[in-house]
Amino acid sequence: MATGLTSEWQALQNGSDIRGVALEGVAGEPVNLTPAVAYRLGQGFVSWLADTLGETTSELVVSVGRDSRLSGPVLMSSLAAGMMDLGVKVFDFAIASTPAMFMSTVTEGYQCDGAIMLTASHLPFNRNGLKFFTAQGGLNKSDITAILTLASENNFPTATAKGEMIARDFISVYSNGLVQQIRQAVNHPEHYDQPLKGLHIVVDAGNGAGGFYAGKVLEPLGADTRGSQFLEPDGHFPNHIPNPENAAAMAAIRQAVLENEADFGIIFDTDVDRSAAVDPQGNELNRNRLIALISAVVLREHPGSTIVTDSITSDGLAQFIESLGGVHHRFKRGYKNVINESMRLNAAGQESWLAIETSGHGAMKENYFLDDGAYLISKLLVELARSKQSGKVLSDLIAALKEPVESEEYRLKILAEDFKTHGNRVIDQLQTFAKAQSGWQAAANNYEGIRIACSSPAEDGWFLLRLSLHDPVLPLNIESNVAGGVEAIKTRLTTFFETVSQLDVSSLSR
Repeated sequence: MATGLTSEWQALQNGSDIRGVALEGVAGEPVNLTPAVAYRLGQGFVSWLADTLGETTSELVVSVGRDSRLSGPVLMSSLAAGMMDLGVKVFDFAIASTPAMFMSTVTEGYQCDGAIMLTASHLPFNRNGLKFFTAQGGLNKSDITAILTLASENNFPTATAKGEMIARDFISVYSNGLVQQIRQAVNHPEHYDQPLKGLHIVVDAGNGAGGFYAGKVLEPLGADTRGSQFLEPDGHFPNHIPNPENAAAMAAIRQAVLENEADFGIIFDTDVDRSAAVDPQGNELNRNRLIALISAVVLREHPGSTIVTDSITSDGLAQFIESLGGVHHRFKRGYKNVINESMRLNAAGQESWLAIETSGHGAMKENYFLDDGAYLISKLLVELARSKQSGKVLSDLIAALKEPVESEEYRLKILAEDFKTHGNRVIDQLQTFAKAQSGWQAAANNYEGIRIACSSPAEDGWFLLRLSLHDPVLPLNIESNVAGGVEAIKTRLTTFFETVSQLDVSSLSR
């Protein structure tokens, strides 16, 4: 019997969750997330959970759900079988959202000991993965390593009695919670039950798991959802990638808003832990704009709050947050990083009600610090309804946001085998180079890579070079407040990169 965590099992770890290839068909990638692997992962999770809670596996209740991926049904069946063979009672939620899975651990009448979502977010159709939850939230990296080690060792006891699997419609329970949240927050004096009456709102679910939002949340609230698109789950993702950061996806929801003359557009990623929006003029409300919108709401409700974001947010956003009396705390990329940092600040006595990445992962203290795209959008819909009552528009909230004239991201591929060591060496070398440059100054309180403010009139912006969380890549973000500024900054940086070995900088030439 093998012991410890083998390389095959270790390869499935993707930070604080599990990702793998579940289907053949893309660049000949070997399948490593098979039904047999899912079976053992289920057993690994419930064994870890039982040990953590001080219970036996036969005392546990675990919910399972999935997004629309083609590999979902068979993997979910095997996952559940592994848990039931250890005596666990399993709730089958069928197609669900990642936030809903967590909510099943804290919702009265369910209060599951654990929950698992089968999803690989926006990755290609042949991928899949697992996200794990307890009532304390999503698991951390060390927890995933422990679960994988148990699965790798495959030393599980035989249960005296097999568990059962029970189908439950939890997405309706979760949706009703959002409906009640919006009704209570708007508190419309004339039509309390339908506070979105008179608003035309279109939803683009990208054929992922988010189609429920139109029929189970918006329509009961009185919204007109005509023109909503790609609501039906389809694991081929035939229309566009379900990803608010994808240009084609954002173009699709912008077009839907304009063609239907809608008041608001909503787009979700595959498993609904991320979202973005579109205003009536077809303008995107994502990245810095989305952060600014929800920050304005949070700072009205909790004056002086610290807003934790990832490292690539703009200087204009920082100024906007500070102008509203908030504190902008720019931290590392990675949704778990920003969430954990916000929780750390609260524990240290620094009030922080929002942790949000530019990717659309947004988590609020009032909502268990759960990165929930549907909850975030619901908060904005409350503001949309209130704005309509007062004769204003939602975008009035961010009228003072200063946005960069130019913004670009370049991905520089690291060719060295030990890419992390080489990448960090490049960052160190760039710090030395930057110190010698006129008009360049290192940004204060930078927690990731190197961020430099470029103050010359021709540049008037900043750049950030950091090491990717998982890939052999150095992402380079450049923003400028003047036309031609990105090119000016890039030109100076190119003189540095020409001296660096084992780095593919061809993306800079575009």
